[in-house]
Amino acid sequence: MADYFINVILDDAKKAKISGAGLADKIVNIDGKEAVQVEMTAKEQKKLAKGFSDLSFDASKACTLPAEAETKLLDIIAETKTLDVMKFAIMKLYNPLAGKAPRSAQR
Repeated sequence: MADYFINVILDDAKKAKISGAGLADKIVNIDGKEAVQVEMTAKEQKKLAKGFSDLSFDASKACTLPAEAETKLLDIIAETKTLDVMKFAIMKLYNPLAGKAPRSAQR
């Protein structure tokens, strides 16, 4: 069992992408909407929380990503044809240096 989840709510285009990856059997119903759930560990959740400061988790330890990050995640899922993508996706979604000024070499 996963520690946390990312809920990806599916519209027709997203559903077609998931189905095209052979993952139609992974579609679940969340609050009356079709979605897929991507599992992640507590460590991956901490990295995402650092990268997306406004990310909030519900009582079931699930969140939804901002649109741009969700699109990247869906592209990775479609490419790999699996929902077990967080080890790879975390590198694409979490940028630990975002917002930090580059350091110049001191002499």
